Amino acid sequence: MRLSILAALLTALAAACSPGVAQQAPSTASAFPAPDRPVAEIVSPVWLNEADRDKARESEQVVQLMGIAPGMAVADIGAGTGYHTVRLSPVVGPRGRVYAQDVTPEYLADLERRLEGAELDNITTLRGAPDDPRLPPRSLDAAILIHMYHEIAQPYAFMHRLAGSMKPGARVGVVDLDRATWLHGTPRDLLRCELEAVGYRQISSHQLTGGVGYLAIFEPPAAPIEPSAIRACKGQKPPGV
Repeated sequence: MRLSILAALLTALAAACSPGVAQQAPSTASAFPAPDRPVAEIVSPVWLNEADRDKARESEQVVQLMGIAPGMAVADIGAGTGYHTVRLSPVVGPRGRVYAQDVTPEYLADLERRLEGAELDNITTLRGAPDDPRLPPRSLDAAILIHMYHEIAQPYAFMHRLAGSMKPGARVGVVDLDRATWLHGTPRDLLRCELEAVGYRQISSHQLTGGVGYLAIFEPPAAPIEPSAIRACKGQKPPGV
């Protein structure tokens, strides 16, 4: 598994340093600034195998620190294979709902096959876009973005539109590794800068045990910031770029 992760990182680094790798902004994101740092390529629906993530208590830590409880509506953004989706389902219970969102149709198809016969009736799968999570408005008590923020092609547009799906008092949690975006992580200071640029306020930051990265928790803006007022944060570039 470690070799496959290393191979994915080397592939992402080569792509980030190659000309023409930048993803084109969707027309609907043209009012927002593009990120001033590399965007990592989506190379896998998993970050680490599920047994190792369970051993690190990744999902348990996120649930506890985020205060996710029965009856809540939670979005698992960039759900991939559904590691967090299937673990959130019993936590929120029959009165709650889990929205499993991803931008890759193949990942969603695999997840839907995984859910067949699983008797997890409180899960809704949906496909997002690189600049829009496409979640129901004012529907969420919490949203989690686990090891995928660095892969969002248009983070300012994406997070701006995510705010419109959050209820008053809702929380957004981002788990990532504290390293350069082209190495499939997000430096803590860069994450805070980019989300604050869209109007989010950081509430807390936690180093998770088990080597699975940090969790930064944010409060979404009560009122949206005009896209023309958003300024891109300057991030680290690959060596020689």
